[in-house]
Amino acid sequence: MIPSSATRSTLRDLLTLAWPVVLARIGIMTMGLTDAIVVGNHSGEELAFHALAWAPTSIVITTAVGLMMGVQVMTARLLGEGRRAEVGAVFRRGVAYSLQIGLVSMVALILLGPWAMRNLGLADGLGEGASPALIVFALSMPAYLISVAAQFFLEALGRPKPGMWAMWIANGVNLGLNLLLVPDLLGIGQSGAVASAWATFGARTALAAFLVVYILRLPEARSLGVFARPARDRPAEREQRKIGYGAGSSYFIEVGAFAAMTFIAGRLGAVETTAWTIVLNISAIVFMVPMGLSAATAVLVGRAYGARDRAAVLRAGLVGIGVVAGLATLIAILVWPTASLLTQAYNRDPVLVAVAAPALALATLFFVADAIQVVAASANRAAGDIWWPTILHFVAYSAIMMPLGWWLAQEIGVDGLVWAVIIASLVSATLLTGRFVRVTRRLA
Repeated sequence: MIPSSATRSTLRDLLTLAWPVVLARIGIMTMGLTDAIVVGNHSGEELAFHALAWAPTSIVITTAVGLMMGVQVMTARLLGEGRRAEVGAVFRRGVAYSLQIGLVSMVALILLGPWAMRNLGLADGLGEGASPALIVFALSMPAYLISVAAQFFLEALGRPKPGMWAMWIANGVNLGLNLLLVPDLLGIGQSGAVASAWATFGARTALAAFLVVYILRLPEARSLGVFARPARDRPAEREQRKIGYGAGSSYFIEVGAFAAMTFIAGRLGAVETTAWTIVLNISAIVFMVPMGLSAATAVLVGRAYGARDRAAVLRAGLVGIGVVAGLATLIAILVWPTASLLTQAYNRDPVLVAVAAPALALATLFFVADAIQVVAASANRAAGDIWWPTILHFVAYSAIMMPLGWWLAQEIGVDGLVWAVIIASLVSATLLTGRFVRVTRRLA
């Protein structure tokens, strides 16, 4: 069947918006990968410090990014309603929220992080070695969340390329600082994990500064209301926060559930833990593609929702789901036969490869379902359905995946963890897609 002109137009808009967003999201993963590679080549012990310091901050960051989702959705909705002059208020609120969330997260991590590291029962010296890097990571939270608010705002405006270029420039800054600071070429007296954390701090600060200055220098910044102090709009403020609460809760549930799966892998043994880590790392890189498409889909759905165009809301959501399903299938087809080679890029130990390679090949089965569920969740929230995606994520990943993973891991090892993810992702994708169609049909 030949797609209608409206569907072709939606597809064109989605792809135009999505590819820079996808590259920007991949840039996020690349920054962390750069840190790990440079620190790992400097010292294996320092890499352990880096990994332990990164773990708690990554949970906080992922949740906080979800809390900022209201910037993107509300900006898109106002544009759809034709209220272009009011989007600056959304950006200003987003920057204020990012500072508040960033400062609270920073203080909490600084006060609680080192204490937790000392009381987690880690091997001697690990907690003490990781704490300085954790504190520096925490210091970069406000700047990073400001950059997220700015990036979401630009994406909703239909200008994703500046955010993409800024992210990759920040990656260059991060690489340069890592190569300079990690081996302590300047003789500062700090090296390894804590030096790499300072490189990340510099890159995130540069990213935030670039994006904010770019927005302030937009020719239409004044007409968008960026410089105007908006009148207090409590319903809009509540809606922006509510969208963030829903997305942040979902992200926290997913990150927490996968952290629990890592703990389950840790009970199986060192080889199994490393194998699961490799599978999870490669899957996370792949996941950046649907993450970018979910953002683009949310923008198009949000604009249609603001314009009160039910047909366009449904079309934008289903086109997004269809495109991400096709791309995820293509990626799965490419990863499946190369699973052994990809695993050996991390480590060539034949015992490890024998566990990790089959698990990674099996993991390709959840690529499509996982991609669909994240796009469907964003489409639901953009269409005004805030809390049901969170509830359905809890059902799939907390109530189903975690206990199923615990049971299957005892029976078939790492493959059992992967099967738990496959089943949970299928449940989540099915429920969220069905929910989106139902919500759209009920729109006025």
